Amino acid sequence: MRIANLNGRSAFVFGEAGKERAADIAAVSDGRFGPDFAQIYEHWDSLCEWAATVLPETLQAQSFILNRDQLGAPSPTPRQVFAVGLNYRAHAEESGFAAPEQLPPVFTKYVSSFTGPDSTVTLPEGGNVDWEAELVVIIGRELRHADPADVWASVAGLTAGQDISERVSQLRGPVPQFGLGKSFAGFSPQGPWLVTPDEFTDPDDLELGCTIDGEEVQKGRTRDLIFPVPLLVATLSQTVTLYPGDVIFTGTPAGVGAGREPQRFLRAGESLDTWIEGIGALRQTFVTGQ
Repeated sequence: MRIANLNGRSAFVFGEAGKERAADIAAVSDGRFGPDFAQIYEHWDSLCEWAATVLPETLQAQSFILNRDQLGAPSPTPRQVFAVGLNYRAHAEESGFAAPEQLPPVFTKYVSSFTGPDSTVTLPEGGNVDWEAELVVIIGRELRHADPADVWASVAGLTAGQDISERVSQLRGPVPQFGLGKSFAGFSPQGPWLVTPDEFTDPDDLELGCTIDGEEVQKGRTRDLIFPVPLLVATLSQTVTLYPGDVIFTGTPAGVGAGREPQRFLRAGESLDTWIEGIGALRQTFVTGQ
């Protein structure tokens, strides 16, 4: 099952790539579910049970051509947003750190930085803006002290994300400001939609990567996560309660600009294309401030 945010309304997505169609969940369910995403995630199990009974011809009859310009983040108003650093060994190495053993660094990205999959991002003046392709997890059930074996059943779905990062403000002392340096407007694009775990042959092994103007700068597989999704989510739940709709950026593979020699950062006029196998793609175009 794929669910998109279309102008703030939840919608089913189906059809082949490039020819997707959408059906408004509130309309298909006669108002039982949606359009509000908070309600969708709070009643996730009931939604899934009902969705399994919806006939393809019913969806087709109420569908329309999907317009990517209308897409927003698949969980636009989460109660909590978590972001994880150094969760791939090669990225930890290029960043000059030892690979984490008990828990990778955890910080937040603020919801005001959320956008959909296709967007124009303004580069902060005097900054060094970097890219970080990431698998993003959206929680479907409340979790506290979870066992890793129970996590996938409690995940609503996966989406693609970019943890865009402004390195000057992120690393400026006396204490680094990870949350602020990674939360400028437009710095958390996600999408194009949520894909439920059952849609993947192996949700723990997905290819992801990104290009700048067609040049590949990142490519990896989520099987190389030091803390894969079940362990990461379970570990977080030992400290905090995870709520339906919460968003977790799981970390980026090697290839970021700050880890290169010489370093490379995004420039005005460049386009950043990000993809994850079985989910879809994002495109960000960068401009200077006015």
